[in-house]
Amino acid sequence: MEILGAVFAAVYQFGDAFAFLVLSACGLAVIFGMMGVINLAHGEFIMCGAYVTVMTNRLGVPLPVAILAGALVAGAVGVLVERLVIRHLYSRPLDTIVATWGISLIATQGTLIVLGSTMPGVGTPFGSFEFAGLSYSYYRIVLMLSAVAVLAILYLFFTRTRFGVLARATIQVPSMAEALGVDTRFIYAMTFGLGAALAGLTGGLYAPTMTMVPTMGTTFIMEAFVTVVVGGADVFLGTAPAAAVLAVVKATLTSWYGQLFGQIGLLIAVIIVIRVLPRGISGFILRERA
Repeated sequence: MEILGAVFAAVYQFGDAFAFLVLSACGLAVIFGMMGVINLAHGEFIMCGAYVTVMTNRLGVPLPVAILAGALVAGAVGVLVERLVIRHLYSRPLDTIVATWGISLIATQGTLIVLGSTMPGVGTPFGSFEFAGLSYSYYRIVLMLSAVAVLAILYLFFTRTRFGVLARATIQVPSMAEALGVDTRFIYAMTFGLGAALAGLTGGLYAPTMTMVPTMGTTFIMEAFVTVVVGGADVFLGTAPAAAVLAVVKATLTSWYGQLFGQIGLLIAVIIVIRVLPRGISGFILRERA
């Protein structure tokens, strides 16, 4: 029974780390991997989704609907940011870093001024269960299933829908797509909005597990970026394998030596992977296919 309990604990920790990495990185992978925009305001879109989720839920709206509301509001803010700022900087990638960093600072400080340094959150739903003498949260399992569902839905969306095909065509060869009558400006705005909505969804899903503070996005941003860097430019071939590799490293070192060593091991693993695979895991897979 002890061995079974240890195996279950290891699988549970891996699933928890995998879910966190996938959900943190999906929105960033769409914006960076497909559009080439380095979005330093990614954490603030996550914070937006979390705050909207909590405020909506405290008004009496069921938590799943509140999470959806958080994603939609973050997506709408993302479309607005793309139209007002990002649209003018597609040919200037370094300027997008400065612009999104400025947006990040404005969002963080604005939230601090308007809503204060902290806000009451919502409790973690579903309670917990015991296995082999240890307690586990049911909601963490919901997060694991949500990560898998998001990956599946994204894959179907970009490969089986008209908008997904147009989005991939626009991002790969924008001049040809525009010549064929595609409204590329609309596609760019909606794709950026989708990435922001995925970030908001992440914030909404993790809102019941965190303290609501204006800087909460920084909890996600480092691991989101390293997952995208390790995964490479292709969202579907890179994000899930990268999250799986990094989740094994993080979960193993965290269980053995604690959270600090888990974070250090994560960063060391990233350095090793990008040294061996400069184009990330997806670049290696595409090269082998060719």
